[in-house]
Amino acid sequence: MNAPKKPRHSHSHETIMRSEGDVNQSEARQRFVARHLSDETRQLLDEDARYFLHQSLSTPCLNALQSAAGSEMTDLQDRAILDFHGNSVHQIGHAHPRVCAAVVEQLQSLAFCPRRFTNHLAVELAKRLSSLAPVRKDGDPPRVLLAPGGALAMGMALKLARYATGRFKTISMWESFHGASLDSISIGGEALFRRDLGPLLPGCLHVPPYSPSGIGRDSADYIDYVLEKEGDIAAVIAEPMRWTTVVAPPASYWQQIRTSCDKHGALLIIDEIPSCLGRTGKMFCIEHFDIEPDMIVVGKGLGGGIIPLAGLIARGDLNVVAERALGHYTHEKSPLGAAAALATLDVIAEEQLLSRTAELGRRTLQSLSEFSSKNSFARQARGLGLQLALELDCSGPHGDQFADRVLYTCMERGLSFKVTEASILTLTPPLTVSDNEMHRALAIIEGAIVDCSSTPET
Repeated sequence: MNAPKKPRHSHSHETIMRSEGDVNQSEARQRFVARHLSDETRQLLDEDARYFLHQSLSTPCLNALQSAAGSEMTDLQDRAILDFHGNSVHQIGHAHPRVCAAVVEQLQSLAFCPRRFTNHLAVELAKRLSSLAPVRKDGDPPRVLLAPGGALAMGMALKLARYATGRFKTISMWESFHGASLDSISIGGEALFRRDLGPLLPGCLHVPPYSPSGIGRDSADYIDYVLEKEGDIAAVIAEPMRWTTVVAPPASYWQQIRTSCDKHGALLIIDEIPSCLGRTGKMFCIEHFDIEPDMIVVGKGLGGGIIPLAGLIARGDLNVVAERALGHYTHEKSPLGAAAALATLDVIAEEQLLSRTAELGRRTLQSLSEFSSKNSFARQARGLGLQLALELDCSGPHGDQFADRVLYTCMERGLSFKVTEASILTLTPPLTVSDNEMHRALAIIEGAIVDCSSTPET
């Protein structure tokens, strides 16, 4: 048998570096491995690379973990690492005791619920999500459908939009991310996930994302124009703000889009997969902009960082496809997932994490802004709650891998986070992070930036 042909890759290093996240193939990473990882860790990373299919943004892995609790992870060498990345699933920290106890207790009674059966916890979770979500409530309460992952929940939203409107076209944003499945990358706008795959879903139109200056600042007008000229758009799908770059539009932007959707008969679907559950100081990020969408997609932290769980929350009057299938996923009403989610919602309420997130986020953004104003190599600090970003100047003498060097310097000193578009430090700490942990993280970041800016690139 002939060996399969290797795919042609036209991506330059620059294209990959300016993608959704950081890339683990840089010189800074190689130095980090050589200086700081033990033989045991390197052997495990080699085995990981041997048995898993490779893909950008996750191969090779950064390090190997043995445990995680609260804001910290512990690697195989017993080093503590503050987790300001968490894949956006750790709103209430790693292994919150309340969630762990709920899952263990549920394991002892009903661990799995086959489809076509229901259980108390799944119904209670649907009721809680229906009451919390700022989805339009035109008479009927919002309806919920659960799934094991965010991309699957987004797929359910796309199907429901088609069924409910009789249309198939969508408008979404370039540079957005809505999941890595074939349907979700069709509406997504990240080049890394779309290129070289051949035809994607038809009818997926894209517009520039909101930008406070330059291209995209008038994108609400552009969306209205496309809605009018196409005439048959099923839905506008968007993140409430560009999540990894932390660029939030004004409320008037979303209010104009809401009005345009109503005028042209299109649904408004908001992707809250990483932003729900208090990350921005409100239960849902879209609440900052004083509009009500027709559907909200939630996920990531919904399962407490333990059980994979996502969901679609839709207007009650969109319950129109009882004779068709929207999801039909095996773990649709997972009692374990529901137990974890209900415990997560209880923690957020009882520990008053919404108000704490808003206040701690405000203070942290102020600190980052003050640092940025005093250092020429830090361009701008941005944030909403505890979704924070510090954009670096990587165009000057520090080199285009300046942010990458800062990342690995911080990793050496016990802090992990995400680098976006090769110049933005994207910081998503747990909402339960302590003041002392936040101070420690800021000291690590600021020290690493100063040190890397004064040391020639090697």
